[in-house]
Amino acid sequence: MDNENKNNQQEPAGGELEKKLADCEAKRDEYLAGWQRAKADFINYKKDEIRRLEEIAKYGSEDLMLGLVAVLNSFDLGLRAMEKQGSVEKGVYMIKSQLEDLLRQRGMERISVKPGDKFDPSVAEAIAELESDRPEGTIIEEIESGWRLHDKILRPVRVKVSKGSTPKS
Repeated sequence: MDNENKNNQQEPAGGELEKKLADCEAKRDEYLAGWQRAKADFINYKKDEIRRLEEIAKYGSEDLMLGLVAVLNSFDLGLRAMEKQGSVEKGVYMIKSQLEDLLRQRGMERISVKPGDKFDPSVAEAIAELESDRPEGTIIEEIESGWRLHDKILRPVRVKVSKGSTPKS
């Protein structure tokens, strides 16, 4: 009988085993849920990081593009001045064309507006508002080209906008 008492004291009772098993299962479930959350967080982090790197690759050359645009604008101004004085050398136009091609290959696009178009502040910047025979809010003249890199406006078109005509009394 002493042997039986010793065995009963060493082995936990059935209820105690079930409690320990339930505790172990609860801890297992907690650890599994934590691991699953960590795994999902890591997957989301990887996706966010890939998007961020794609953005850097897409817009990383923004400052170079703006520098090239400034050079191209100087060409435009020079060409206008030269055209007023007479003929323009073909080589100058070739250089301008090469610059435009280089920008286009890198995702740059000139924003196109023309006199008579409705002023759109999402792509244009009004640097002057003048009286004219055109309706209010229409573009009178493009002063400086605007540029878009892929889907991002790097520099808006700079324009003169009509504020309508003053009524004659």
